Amino acid sequence: MTTHLHLYSTSHCHLCEQAEAILVELALSHDLSWTVIEIGDDANLLSRYELSIPVLARLDKGQEITWPFNKDTVLDLIK
Repeated sequence: MTTHLHLYSTSHCHLCEQAEAILVELALSHDLSWTVIEIGDDANLLSRYELSIPVLARLDKGQEITWPFNKDTVLDLIK
């Protein structure tokens, strides 16, 4: 069963690019997908996440991790 995540991000965010690179690497060996959510398009998301992006959310379990995270913390999230 695929684990689907939301990556809350914004354009020109080098940390967000690093976070997505972690997801790309993990997707090679895990059943994982994600949607990048642009927080700049939604005032509520911008207010909630602007100081903590990138944020990775697992909606089915209501869990989030904020930067800094690494492969191990993402693996903990998806298990």
